[in-house]
Amino acid sequence: MEINETARTSIIIPAYNEERRVQNTLISYLDYFDCEIIVVCDGQDGSAEIVKNLSKKYPKIKLLKFISKLGKGGAIIEGFKKSSGDYVGFVDADEAVSPEQFEILLNELENSDCAIGSRRIYGSEILRRQPLKREISSRIFNALSNGLFNLKIKDTQCGAKVFRRKVIENVLPKLKSTGFEFDVELLWRIKKESFSIKEVPIIWRHIDKSSFSLKYAPAMFVGLIKRRIGI
Repeated sequence: MEINETARTSIIIPAYNEERRVQNTLISYLDYFDCEIIVVCDGQDGSAEIVKNLSKKYPKIKLLKFISKLGKGGAIIEGFKKSSGDYVGFVDADEAVSPEQFEILLNELENSDCAIGSRRIYGSEILRRQPLKREISSRIFNALSNGLFNLKIKDTQCGAKVFRRKVIENVLPKLKSTGFEFDVELLWRIKKESFSIKEVPIIWRHIDKSSFSLKYAPAMFVGLIKRRIGI
């Protein structure tokens, strides 16, 4: 890793009903990184038990278990609160973004306050595309997000983002979104505080049986409008 080797890193993985794949993802990341990994489990399946058992072999795993559903944003916020790294990031539990690609984002913090993975800028590569309906919905949502918040970001929703600790400490008290629209509010508040955001091309692949569903789209749109008008 090219970034300051003495700096500590915390990686947050929200894991809502991810018992089918959370173990493989954790092993992959823990075999690659020597860092704190915080797994936030708020589902009703066996994810938390799997993470708990893995923590016996990998002591740098920290399990946060919640009985009630937090939402993606809510889970990441709880992870932020418990993180200790100088660099803090989050990634989806399905390993759509590999550890090697996540490291590219971390290295970008050498010259940026925040680095986010992007599937829609030059240099990115999609190994397996999303279903057409989801792809169209994603692009509409991204256009709406940029229209409402003037983010000028090509891909707000890619589930791999990293930050310097000062960024998280600054914006964490202001965050209100708990659903999948969380990424947009987070980037908006980072931009409002004049921190730098670097959009980085990555290699990404769609993974079946994602915890995201198009049924969440209306709530995401409503959540964005609420944030924009200050609710």
